Amino acid sequence: MSFDEAVELASREERFMASVYAMNSLLIHKGIYTQTEFEIMFVEWIKKEQRKQSRKSGSHSRLATASH
Repeated sequence: MSFDEAVELASREERFMASVYAMNSLLIHKGIYTQTEFEIMFVEWIKKEQRKQSRKSGSHSRLATASH
């Protein structure tokens, strides 16, 4: 399957997820960062989003609820 064929087959969300997967895999395989470093940054982002959601809604968001 060519890249163009794959793009045509995938939904917008699937194209985004495939892009993130491909970029992350390349960066790890090339030694730009490690899986552990990726996981740390992922957790930091989720925590930041939880704080934003808590401030916006004043109640528990799905992200905030998941941590309890």
